[in-house]
Amino acid sequence: MTEQALGERTARELRGLARVLVRSGYADRAGVTAALTEAVREDAPSAEVATLVPDLIDQALADLAEDAATWPVVTGPDRLDSVLAELESLGLVVVRYTSDHHAARAVLEAAAEPKGLVFFTDTDVWHAVDFGMLELKVWHPDTANVAPGEPLLEDILTLLRERDLPAVFDEGRIEVTVDWQRRVTL
Repeated sequence: MTEQALGERTARELRGLARVLVRSGYADRAGVTAALTEAVREDAPSAEVATLVPDLIDQALADLAEDAATWPVVTGPDRLDSVLAELESLGLVVVRYTSDHHAARAVLEAAAEPKGLVFFTDTDVWHAVDFGMLELKVWHPDTANVAPGEPLLEDILTLLRERDLPAVFDEGRIEVTVDWQRRVTL
């Protein structure tokens, strides 16, 4: 079954999923393949998975390569990686592209003397790919959310802004404005 035979809506949704999975830059080819295979089996059970999934990935990679040719040498995700590395060097636990807050909490609880936790989920990254805004969650070592005016929050906001990553604290999370231009190798 070709992509056209899937129906316009299903084909668009599967292409969109392939796009965010590939552009996230965190999943390897096996992870992208597994997620797309699950989606195809659920949304298009009569589709030929062995053909459709590689085609979706290859098209997403080709589109990404075309876009990446116009990107600056240092991108927003590169600057974000620098901020996250600095936070780790200061004793914060950083969890990238996690499935949910439970998984992030487990990493925090396993850490020796953490100063806090900064994390974002896979769906946060997908939102950044499509809309240019990444949500960072920041917790104290006891898993309490940071609050306005706290030094931990202010230090993170300052660091983000110094790296040309506009950020505001809103409703318990930091909203970072970032063009999601992560270079990907699958």
